[in-house]
Amino acid sequence: MTDITITNKPDLHRYEATIGGELAGYCEYNLLSEAIMFTHTEVMPAHEGKGVGSAIARHVLDEARADGKHVIPVCQFIAGWIRKHRDYADLVRTDVQRAFKI
Repeated sequence: MTDITITNKPDLHRYEATIGGELAGYCEYNLLSEAIMFTHTEVMPAHEGKGVGSAIARHVLDEARADGKHVIPVCQFIAGWIRKHRDYADLVRTDVQRAFKI
């Protein structure tokens, strides 16, 4: 398993995943008063297939849960990840689940 470090970069409105100090991927967000809207997730081509996207998704959703934030998964990767990992669906309000087919 690759050692992936994920860090919140609030000034850039994104979480960054690094492997060996190199940027491996990121997830952009907008912070709202009671929710966090994930807008885009990208894994750098050199790091595809190493579990970077899943590590990012799990981390950002776990942090949203710890902060008591609802999730608005505008990012299709995050929405799809939640669809596959139903134990995170409770982070998305029912009306928002319908909008993103969760």
